[in-house]
Amino acid sequence: MATLEFFFDCSSPWTYLAFTRIHGVLERTRAKIVWRPILVGGVFNAVNQDVYQRRASPDPRKAAYSEKDLQDWARLAGIRIGKPAVFPVRAVSMMRSAVAAAEKDALVPYARAAFETYWGKLKDVSQPGVLAEVAAKAGLDPDWIAMRSEEPQIKEQLRKNTDEVIARGGFGSPTMFVNGTDMYFGNDRLPLVEAALSRAG
Repeated sequence: MATLEFFFDCSSPWTYLAFTRIHGVLERTRAKIVWRPILVGGVFNAVNQDVYQRRASPDPRKAAYSEKDLQDWARLAGIRIGKPAVFPVRAVSMMRSAVAAAEKDALVPYARAAFETYWGKLKDVSQPGVLAEVAAKAGLDPDWIAMRSEEPQIKEQLRKNTDEVIARGGFGSPTMFVNGTDMYFGNDRLPLVEAALSRAG
């Protein structure tokens, strides 16, 4: 059985697309998945600081096309991706909570709720009250996950995941690895990921 590692941060719209679409890939390939929450801001700070310059002074033609491209993909995936008033958002509490949710086998519903709340409902997922809504939507006790996400073990796991994807050559979200060494980046690489999983399986 092939294994796919999925390093991701819910603050990325392109990751929302990949997260939504990867489930079909897993069904078709019968691959095993390992979800790896990260802080994409930590990745950018370490190895991809050009992102900040592009955001500060984008080329208007490329920016217009990028927005169209995003909406084309959202229609294809059957999801809504709007423009949150707070972007980029401080995602550290959200992603620590994703690590904690995995302890209750609820990482996928938590991540889905986080994506929908931020990109669909356009709420500020850095706020504790909003994260409480996300937890409840995922079937988790908001008080438990708020407390657990602040414990050293959870903080350290998120740091380790982020450091690991950097060490393995990653530079953004989502970064995916097929069977440990075969790296792919981005929503638009999913056909290549599927082909690799099919070969490896």
